[in-house]
Amino acid sequence: MTAGIKEPELVVLGAGPAYTDRPGATGAAYLIRHRDGAILLDLGQGSFPRLAGELEPSELLAVLVSHLHPDHFVDLVPLRHYLRWHLHPSRRVRVLGPDGLAGRLDGLHAEPGFSAATLDIERLAEGGRTIGPFAIETGRVAHTEESYGFRVAVGDGPGLVYSGDCGRAEDLDRLIHDGDLLLCEVSFGAGPVQAGAAHLAGPDVGSLARRTGASAVLLTHLLMGHDREETLASVRAAYDGPVRFVDPGDRIEIIEAP
Repeated sequence: MTAGIKEPELVVLGAGPAYTDRPGATGAAYLIRHRDGAILLDLGQGSFPRLAGELEPSELLAVLVSHLHPDHFVDLVPLRHYLRWHLHPSRRVRVLGPDGLAGRLDGLHAEPGFSAATLDIERLAEGGRTIGPFAIETGRVAHTEESYGFRVAVGDGPGLVYSGDCGRAEDLDRLIHDGDLLLCEVSFGAGPVQAGAAHLAGPDVGSLARRTGASAVLLTHLLMGHDREETLASVRAAYDGPVRFVDPGDRIEIIEAP
């Protein structure tokens, strides 16, 4: 299914936050494809159908879950059902996430072992790992008790840095290499961020992109009630590179700025 995809490509399956009034804005799900495989960063509510329309889900090399909020992982439930009941024989997919992920999934059905039927769940940790052609760097970010951001690259090319949900932009500095593409949450638009929310706003993202030398900024996870154009302007006030929102269906070559 990945034949013909030469450069790493980001396919946006879902870009919505926990709640939204934007039709079709399903939960966070970002597919990264290359000719030698595909990985998925998060799999939030309603995004499984787009995953299944993009590739055979059992071909995923791994799903990486940034943190244990349902808008970032709950569609592991339909993935689990698909792997177990649709395919004969059933297949398995590797899943890496924070401690307790399997228990959250099992608890939804009050069924110990529910997730283990088809998902090989491993605990994430900070540091580097290689999955197929992808070099993945994982770093802790402030949000929940255990939340992560990711950098994904192939070879010596530029990487994609995904913030997950992040309440302190400085936590992402160490993940971003000069020239990387930054896929960043901007939940509170032009700001300010509500006290205790542990999310980012446009000025935070703009300053982050400027000081780390990001090649471009892709904005995502905007809460309802916040204006896109005002948000874009607040990022551009601090950063003079390309800035845009992403939406489900977008396809972006990581080697090139959008």
